[in-house]
Amino acid sequence: MSKKVPPPKARRYALCIDAGEYEDVDLVRRKVYEVWPDPDAELHGQMRVVDESGEDYLFPAEYFQVLTLPEGAERLFRRPPMSSLPRPRRTASKTRR
Repeated sequence: MSKKVPPPKARRYALCIDAGEYEDVDLVRRKVYEVWPDPDAELHGQMRVVDESGEDYLFPAEYFQVLTLPEGAERLFRRPPMSSLPRPRRTASKTRR
């Protein structure tokens, strides 16, 4: 768990196609996850995936389909998730009478 964060160019992305016993706890089917390089894990049929907790863990490779992104699209995945961005402040609305 928690290896050194790889440079952006080394990261890949994969679609979760089967979450197995990790369903709704660590993995969500049909969600795209960041995959970090781990040659040792791949030799054993596993992938190092950043899960819902934000930590990287090993999961069975059969749970994922690695995605081939069109040129330029990868930068969109490197942006912070919307939930981590500050929310704009709403101005007070007029009170109803």
